[in-house]
Parts: sequence; structure tokens; C-alpha cells
Amino acid sequence: MSKKVKTKINIWVAIGAAILIVLLLVWLTVAFLAGDTDVAAFIAPSF
Repeated sequence: MSKKVKTKINIWVAIGAAILIVLLLVWLTVAFLAGDTDVAAFIAPSF
């Protein structure tokens, strides 16, 4: 691949990572405001 194509791919990877980080922060903020921060609530008991 040429250097120009690799640079385009790297830019899109960076944009995608930034969007995922923003979505994660929004999700955690909504969960915190809703009082639903107990992650273990979604894990089935193993007994």
C-alpha cells in the first residue's frame, strides 16, 4: 500500500476510536445518573 492510503486508514481508525470513547463516556454517564452502576447485576450467579 502506498503511504497516502495508509495515512487515510490511520485517520479513519483514529476517528472510529474517538467515537467509541465518546459513546463509552456517554453510556457510563447515563448509567451513573440512573444509579445503575453495579456491573455485577448483569452477571448470572454460578452456583
